Amino acid sequence: MDGNALTTCLWFDTEAEAAANFYTSIFKDSRLGGMSRYGDTGPGAAGTVMTVEFELNGQRFVALNGGPEYTFSEAVSFQIPCADQDEVDYYWSRLSAGGQEVACGWVKDKFGLSWQVIPSVFFEMMSDPDPDKASRVMSTMLTMTKFDVAALQKAYAG
Repeated sequence: MDGNALTTCLWFDTEAEAAANFYTSIFKDSRLGGMSRYGDTGPGAAGTVMTVEFELNGQRFVALNGGPEYTFSEAVSFQIPCADQDEVDYYWSRLSAGGQEVACGWVKDKFGLSWQVIPSVFFEMMSDPDPDKASRVMSTMLTMTKFDVAALQKAYAG
């Protein structure tokens, strides 16, 4: 691992390997990395997975089997910028499988990790200098669970 690159560590109870496999099966530009196991000194059972390294779209992660003490919350989420509705649908359907559709493009996956599946055009529309356009887009987005690009574009156009 490059000593200067940031790596996000995700704490799981016992699902680190399953989560790493799940995420790398969804993101096309992904890969699994090294895996370490607990030894006789613990704290996990000897031989069980302690960490799994993986990468998603250039972002490095370590999944840690640290026990049940900590769980994910919506205070931290990962944004997935999507080129179009097909890409929104792709990530949404896979990440919501066994998880929970929330609101405004947010989905919680089956491990409890929150993702924001957002069409890139949304950010462009929201930064428009015309406050009426941005307001219409925001009002429309607030009625959505999964983003509907056509509805956002319609609101933007007025």
